[in-house]
Amino acid sequence: MQKMQFKIPLILTALLLLSAAAVAQDGNAGISAATTQVRSYFQSGVNLMYAIGAIVGLVGAVKVFNKWNSGEPDTGKVAAAWFGSCVFLVVVATVLSSFFG
Repeated sequence: MQKMQFKIPLILTALLLLSAAAVAQDGNAGISAATTQVRSYFQSGVNLMYAIGAIVGLVGAVKVFNKWNSGEPDTGKVAAAWFGSCVFLVVVATVLSSFFG
């Protein structure tokens, strides 16, 4: 009876390891599947970056217009900062799409 109690956990462990090895996939196949999945989401991410750039541009235009109408002296600096952030978002989205496309 003592020997039988020792064999049951050993057999269960061996079966568990064998089933895990049977489910495992090739490393290259897993990397290829992950690459395909990331590339399928990439164009949506680029479109999202363009949309965020458009919203930031509109908010920046309103803020610059309000500063300009109120006669504040640092309007040019604020306009350059907002314009630079919009250009940065568009350039990053374009470079990433050409790099990963």
